[in-house]
Amino acid sequence: MEKAKVTVTVKIKLTPTPEQSERMLQTLHAYRQACNFVSQHVYETKKRSVICLHKLLYRDLREAFSLRSQMAQSVLKTVAARYQSIVSNGHPWTQIHFKKPEYDLVWNRDYSLSKQIFSINTLEGRIKVPFVMQGMEIYFDGTWIFGTAKLVNRRGKWYLHIPVTKEVDRVTLPSIHQVVGIDLGINFVATTYDIAGKTVFYPGRPIKDKRSQYKHLRKTLQQVGTPSARRKLKRIGERENRWMTDVNHRISKALVSQYDPFTLFVVEDLTGIRTATERVRVQDRYENVSWSFLQLRKMIEYKAALRGARVVAVDPRYTSQTCPKCDRKNKANRDKKKHHFCCMACGYQSNDDRIAAMNLQGIGIKYIAEVAK
Repeated sequence: MEKAKVTVTVKIKLTPTPEQSERMLQTLHAYRQACNFVSQHVYETKKRSVICLHKLLYRDLREAFSLRSQMAQSVLKTVAARYQSIVSNGHPWTQIHFKKPEYDLVWNRDYSLSKQIFSINTLEGRIKVPFVMQGMEIYFDGTWIFGTAKLVNRRGKWYLHIPVTKEVDRVTLPSIHQVVGIDLGINFVATTYDIAGKTVFYPGRPIKDKRSQYKHLRKTLQQVGTPSARRKLKRIGERENRWMTDVNHRISKALVSQYDPFTLFVVEDLTGIRTATERVRVQDRYENVSWSFLQLRKMIEYKAALRGARVVAVDPRYTSQTCPKCDRKNKANRDKKKHHFCCMACGYQSNDDRIAAMNLQGIGIKYIAEVAK
């Protein structure tokens, strides 16, 4: 077995006292103000180096915002990382504004864990905050390494978003005895095909319909335009995101759990899918462009890794236009509106999503064969 690292972000609900909550609020407020102070400096000077920012602003952060040493360091790193992301992604140079009440905590410096109690650093020193363990026991068994967390306040409720990492066994390619192709789409969220010829469809129509309902409600509230309507818009957006995340969790769990560890899952590398889907009709654009393909793929990847399986992402081009039987590629093979595939050469017919899954599974078999050479 090879070794692989799996990182998952877990959301831990805290249960602080009113006094502890007030101290955390004060810390979040100061941290956000400090981030915006540094952000303005970076925007005006375009200096993104943490070392340079430390020399220029560290003392100001300590004195003006009463931040502790590690908090000041975290502010500098947080702001520098956000601007580096802008540059790396090719976005225009704009000033970043920190609006959400969040605070980055470094493990064993700003927060630690002892006897089911989190010790959290605040402006006025450390506080001992209990948390809800139920459903999260697996992450506190001593095998997971905690990373830099975010302390988050959402409408009066407190959470720690903690990236946790674990080293797991991963099957070597020569040991693979099952290859599964996974096609991601709108009509079917996922379609799988394995070496036994079994196809499983995960329907996407109910999800698309519900997202359309959210879209209609959002449009209505935008037309109202009142402050209360805008507040409700924000709540609806957060509710939709939570619902879609839960859907992806359930689909990825069902998909991965039906196969053993000696499995290679072949998924589509959908980099650039947003640009492609923006060419659809205006009335369908929201459902297509906002679809969380990447989130679902990432969930499949880490759930497969936890089972000891493997995932490989491949180029999805022509997988819905190529016949898996005779290997002939023709755009006319696929009727996209009817979701039907009919090979113009050999006459093989099937659902176009199933065809894509079959071709992805075939790519996975070839991948193993090439690596084995």
